[in-house]
Amino acid sequence: MNSNDLAEKAIEAMSMSYSPYSKVKVGAALFTGSGKIYTGCNIENAAYSPTCCAERTAFFKAVSEGEREFKAIAIAGGKDGIVNEVFPPCGVCRQVMAEFCLPDDFNIILVCRDGYREYKLSALLPLGFGPESLQEGK
Repeated sequence: MNSNDLAEKAIEAMSMSYSPYSKVKVGAALFTGSGKIYTGCNIENAAYSPTCCAERTAFFKAVSEGEREFKAIAIAGGKDGIVNEVFPPCGVCRQVMAEFCLPDDFNIILVCRDGYREYKLSALLPLGFGPESLQEGK
């Protein structure tokens, strides 16, 4: 799966967004170690706090289907569903990624109007807290 294809899947996933409050539609496409793609969209709630980001929606769908290895995620977002600038994952989503992904190996593809930018999770979550942080002797 190349970055362009994954970016297109993220843009498509934006159309499923439930975002009546912010009007910001976000889509994500998660590429797994088994070669499958799981998509997600943001799902807002009037109480705000129960809102779920597109990235977590994709991860939770994949994990609930038994996936545990992840290669990359593409994220596209914008007001009224129009992709403009990059739409980076929030801190909570970065933490979910740290739970399941190797920070130096996992690619985050941020879609923008003129293409996309790629980052490693370690660049977006320096000094991250992951499962290894809870091992004996740390």
